[in-house]
Amino acid sequence: MPGDTPRQAGKVDSGRKTDSGQGKPDATEPRFSRLGRFALASVSGTALLAAGPALAQDRLAATLFSFGTFEVIQFSMLAGVMGAALLSAIVLIRERARTAAENVTLRARVADLNGEIRRSEALLGLRDQRLIVWNDEHRKPELLGSLPSESGAPDERASFLAFGRWLTARSAAALENAVASLRERGAAFDLVIEAQNGAPIEVQGRRTAAHVIVRFLSLSDSQRQQARLKLENQQLSAEQVTILGLIEALETPFWVRSKDGQLKWVNGAYARAVEAADRETAIRESRELLGTQAREAIEKQHQTNPVFTQSLSTVVAGDRHVFAVTDFSGAEGSAGIAVDKSEIDTIRAEYERTVRSHADTLDRLTTAVAIFDADQKLRFFNQAFQKLWELDLAFLTSAPDNALFVDRLRSEGKIAEQPEWRRWKENLLSTYRSVDPQEHLWHLPDGRTIRVVANPQPKGGVTWIFENLTEKIDLESRYATAVRVQGETLDNLAEGVAVFGPDGRIRLSNPAFNALWSLSDDVVVQKMHISAIRLRCDPLAKDSPWPGFVAAVTGFDEERLNRDGHAELLNGTVLRYGVSHLPNGHVMITFVDVTDSVNVERALKEKNDALEKADRLKNDFVQHISYELRSPLTNIIGFTELLSLPETGPLQPKQREYVEHIGISSSVLLTIVNDILDLATVDAGIMQLDIAEVDVRKTITAAADLVADRLQEHSISLKLETAFAPDIMLGDEIRIRQILYNLLGNATNYAPEGSIIKLACRQLEIGTEFSVHDDGPGIPPDVLDTVFGRFESRANGGRRRGAGLGLSIVKSFVELHGGTVRIDTAPEQGTTVSCLFPINPAGMRDAAE
Repeated sequence: MPGDTPRQAGKVDSGRKTDSGQGKPDATEPRFSRLGRFALASVSGTALLAAGPALAQDRLAATLFSFGTFEVIQFSMLAGVMGAALLSAIVLIRERARTAAENVTLRARVADLNGEIRRSEALLGLRDQRLIVWNDEHRKPELLGSLPSESGAPDERASFLAFGRWLTARSAAALENAVASLRERGAAFDLVIEAQNGAPIEVQGRRTAAHVIVRFLSLSDSQRQQARLKLENQQLSAEQVTILGLIEALETPFWVRSKDGQLKWVNGAYARAVEAADRETAIRESRELLGTQAREAIEKQHQTNPVFTQSLSTVVAGDRHVFAVTDFSGAEGSAGIAVDKSEIDTIRAEYERTVRSHADTLDRLTTAVAIFDADQKLRFFNQAFQKLWELDLAFLTSAPDNALFVDRLRSEGKIAEQPEWRRWKENLLSTYRSVDPQEHLWHLPDGRTIRVVANPQPKGGVTWIFENLTEKIDLESRYATAVRVQGETLDNLAEGVAVFGPDGRIRLSNPAFNALWSLSDDVVVQKMHISAIRLRCDPLAKDSPWPGFVAAVTGFDEERLNRDGHAELLNGTVLRYGVSHLPNGHVMITFVDVTDSVNVERALKEKNDALEKADRLKNDFVQHISYELRSPLTNIIGFTELLSLPETGPLQPKQREYVEHIGISSSVLLTIVNDILDLATVDAGIMQLDIAEVDVRKTITAAADLVADRLQEHSISLKLETAFAPDIMLGDEIRIRQILYNLLGNATNYAPEGSIIKLACRQLEIGTEFSVHDDGPGIPPDVLDTVFGRFESRANGGRRRGAGLGLSIVKSFVELHGGTVRIDTAPEQGTTVSCLFPINPAGMRDAAE
């Protein structure tokens, strides 16, 4: 009560014991009294709160202010504990109410789930579906439900999980791949599979957070029909993908057209053939492989026949190819394929040429060859086969079998009779069942020996080779006889012979070889090596040739060339040896005692050296005299011409005649001296030709002018035949004119009075030919051999006898040009001297002696 507060407060205060009037509580005051007051205050506060917040606040404040500090703290703690307890009670009451409500909801949910489980179990118990469930923790799958027996699925767990046992191979593979993808990557699937009895089954695969489920559904009749169609569509789609993949991999162009004839699909080979970047480009740009005429021909034939098959040519990559085109036309379009036959045709033609070539080759062989096919029929035989057995051509071309052929040989007595003919023939024909060649020897009744080789062919059939060994055996016998004869011959030869094998050991020698080199007779028996023979023979020769023999025999002489030489022994014997490499790798060395021949040769060489020295002295003397005579002759000719001039004074007729004779004789003598000097220059090898273009007709005319006076003197005519002469030729113009002058001069000397000398020139393929013909007495055979010799001068019917240098100079100058001189002569038919100059002169070369 407000009116009671001061009184109570005063009463309380009067009952306290204070210290020095400070209002401190008495320590002796009982604790329970304070707690009672706190509780009373708390209860009062609670009651006041119930009465009204303002009044409670005022009364509580008044009460608290009436307490001390310690009492206030205690009071606060008590109030906090009581408030927390009160709040906890309130929260607990509310949580219990919420939990009760949730329990009611959960009970309802559990009831619903139990109902769903019962419904699911009822559904799973139906005989139109079956589930396979995999748990992440347990890899072993769980099977729920079942399928009807007409579905073809087994009820037993292991048999059901072995899909390959009750599904078709294609369906089992597709299902296993789908299940693997579902379990590994979570890829859901819907498939229609086919049991081995043909029943379709729908399969669904799904993955949840904790399970992998595969559901098999048995279908109704309508669903089964739809599923069968779906399954067939899947199979057709798979087959289409497979076929298109195969067609795409082919190197043969393939195309599909729509109803209107436009390209609908092509493979890569088609795109490459039409030089398109890809298949889409070929379709988009309508690039055609075949020409317009070819496509029109295909369309025309499709009107009467859906299949078109024909070889057509077209250009691919710039080359023309022949394709075997097959095109089929259907209701929704057409499809075609083009197989390139160009290479096949080339290979077939090459094969046919090869077969014909082999047949021609076998037909030219001297060995009999016959080819029987897998049916033992004769398919080929060469001429040697027919000639060997002398059988009718009609019989051989009728393709007889092998057994009939053998019987025919037996009936005609061409092969020997056998004690057991049937077994012998069966053994012979067993070659057709063998893989290895067989070989037989037939001894024919006529004495011939035939080697028969039967070679089975990989594709069946046998090639029979009949080799006549009669001559070979005879040759071997004759060869053995010849070897014995040669051995006896070698033993009796005066020449030493030794044959060494490829290993360097001696294979053959005769007594002459052993005697020449002082070797024992057991050298061959011991097969002594050539190095050991060299050690014995080197001390016997001055300059031993045996090192060269060792190199030739042991192969150190890589060139393997035959060679010969001489070896002189210490006892004065001279041997001429020859090293010959034989075809079989052997080396034959021969030795001939040429001591007497060498001595004679040395004597002849010494005599020849003396003759050559004398000839050189003669040539030097002639050359020296010629030079010495040239200067005075020049003076004589010069003064003679000076005396004949009117300026030097008149001459009496007799004096003028003498001067002319002196001039003519001096000119002849000067010509001889010049010829001698020219020949000396040729002999010395220092004469050089001035090769240039020569005017042929001009040169001929110049040479004819030089002999014009002599021709006129003897009333001889000169006929020039230059119709076939070239305009120019290569050569030394001065020397060619000198050649023609000497030929004309020689012809003038022998031509009869009033006759005709012919000078002809013509162009040949190998050069230019000059010829001079006279009607003189001809040249006797004994003189013809020496007509080109120097200083060989004979009258032989000539008007005057010269120095004998004219034809010698002609021959030397022509050969300097690289040409040849030919003389055609006969008694009373005259003489023709022909000089042939090559197109390209040889230039400077020594004249033949």
